[in-house]
Order: sequence, then C-alpha cells, then structure tokens
Amino acid sequence: MTAPGVRGSAAPGAHESPRHTSDLAHIGRRERTAARPGPGPIADGLVRQLELSMDRRVGGRMSGDHRGLGRGTGMELDRIRPYEPGDDVRRIDWNATARTQITHIREDVPERQLTAWLLLDQSASMHFGTADRRKADVAEGVALVVGRFAARRGNRLGIVAFGSGPDRVTPPAGGRKGMLGLLHALETEPAEEGGGQTSPARALALVGATRTPPGVVVIASDFRGPRDWLPALTNVAGRHAVIVLEITDPREDALPDVGELTHVDPETGRTLRVDTGDRRLRSAFDGAAAAERASLATSFAGLGVRHLRLSTDGPWLPALAQGFARNAARTQERTPERTGRPA
Repeated sequence: MTAPGVRGSAAPGAHESPRHTSDLAHIGRRERTAARPGPGPIADGLVRQLELSMDRRVGGRMSGDHRGLGRGTGMELDRIRPYEPGDDVRRIDWNATARTQITHIREDVPERQLTAWLLLDQSASMHFGTADRRKADVAEGVALVVGRFAARRGNRLGIVAFGSGPDRVTPPAGGRKGMLGLLHALETEPAEEGGGQTSPARALALVGATRTPPGVVVIASDFRGPRDWLPALTNVAGRHAVIVLEITDPREDALPDVGELTHVDPETGRTLRVDTGDRRLRSAFDGAAAAERASLATSFAGLGVRHLRLSTDGPWLPALAQGFARNAARTQERTPERTGRPA
C-alpha cells in the first residue's frame, strides 16, 4: 500500500473557521504527508458548478423549493384563524382583525430544510492506495463537497461514519455546526489493517429509521465485502434521493505482472501468495474484478440510485462533476417541464 507525492498540502494546526474558501481541502488545516496526501485541491469554482448538478439530482429539494410540513413560521401563508388563548401575539394579523373586529392570527407554512446524510466508510480497506492518493483521501474530498452543499441556505448535514469500530453518528445540524461535525468525523483515520469485514448495512438502517423529512443520502465507500446492505439501501432509496460514490483503486481492477506477490486483506488479515507472472491468472483476476464491478452497478441501477465511480488515480473532482452533469442532462431530457415534485 503506497501513496506517492502530495498534490496540494495544508499545514498542521487548529481547525480554521468552516467558511467558503478558494480551496475546500484547506478547511480544517489537516496535516498532509506522503502516506496521507489528502484529496488534493478542491477548487471553489468547480464545486459551485457541481452543486447546481447536485440540486437537479435531488429534485430541487432545497430550502423554500417545496411546501413544508405542518404550520409555523415562514414566508408563505397557510391560513388565518381567530385568536385563541396562548397564541403568540406577534402573529396577529392586523388587517384581518380590523376587517372582522375579531382578533385573528396568521399561520404560515414553515420553511423546509434539506437534510443530507453522509455515510462515510472508514474501514481498513479505505487506507489502500497505489496511485495519486488513498481511497480515504478521495472520501475526505467527497465529504467536504457534500458538507459545503448541505451547508448552503440553512440546510442540515448528518453523518454516520462506519467501519472503524461502532458506527459513529453526528446528528443533522446546519451551517457552521454541521461543518464542524463533519471536520470532527474526518479526524478519524482508517486503520491500516484489522477490524474484520465491514458493511454500510447498519449505517443505512439507522438513516432509514430516522424521522427526518425526505432528503438526500450520499454513501462514500469502496463497497468491498458481502452485500448484506441491499435490503437497507432499498428501504432508504424508497424515501430519499440516494447518491452512491464507489471509490476504487487501479490495482483492484487489474493485476500487474510483478512476479510473486502476497496479497493481504486489510480488514480480515487473510493472505494469499500468487505468481502474477502467470498470464492466465492475471486474465482471470481482471475478468473477475470486472464482473464484480458490473454486478455492483447492476444492483444500484435496479434500485434507481445514482451511482458514480471515483478513482484514486487522477483528479476525482472533475470526474464527480462530469458524472452529475451527465445525469442532470438526462433528467432534463426525461422531464422537459418542471413538475415541482421531488425526484
């Protein structure tokens, strides 16, 4: 497991304020090393373009785009009714009161916030990286982009970090508090090995059991291991817009010819010694890896969730933006007129 030189760095130090900067990778001022190079530069301009595509993906479910549930403080009138003891006098509608000579109050439709959940894989397999960075570094960059997206216009971000001991839950919070919760979650580094096989099943079940309004759920993981998470993902996808970001490394898709090699599963500790000089073995490995990835993509497509693959090789942010842009274009082709209902 190696990671070459650093593309972009940030000096160690205390957390800086989670404000908008020209490079999101500098938020938190995390220490970067050759072994942990981080996500690389995250240009603000490209992130803003990406946010527009993400808006379209979640059906425009941003604050104020749809009617809130119940009644409360907001900008849109729901009804005017006679005053009752205990009502807030600040809500008295003086025009209606003057016309009827009876004290009336106004009840508004509350503004609706988007709740975004980020499910972040921090298992040992995410420490792996043989190209520009580790899978964990790509996941960190994705987390910062999602956090910026959720922090806009008063929306809320909740986080479930799984794969390194018990699942750690950060309840949904808006603005600065939400971003600080994200930075705290990112302080946990994946273990280099051990911990056993991990799965997002429990994290998905937790989100599925919450009573937050329909929103968006983003899962950043390499999806290695059994697919016991499919039932839980089916449940979550029936209520929320789901975005699956599968993070991969080139050496997981193709076996290089480097002679005898010992493979170690970082999660279970299992070892396997193989002769990579065997052409038939390399061909069988490549075929099996391709079949596994295709099968995973088919599972996601069957649930109707958006699935993008991000690699540790090369810049991941343009790939993420291009993937969302293609999806937004397809969505507009299918629905030329906005219906006003969540996708």
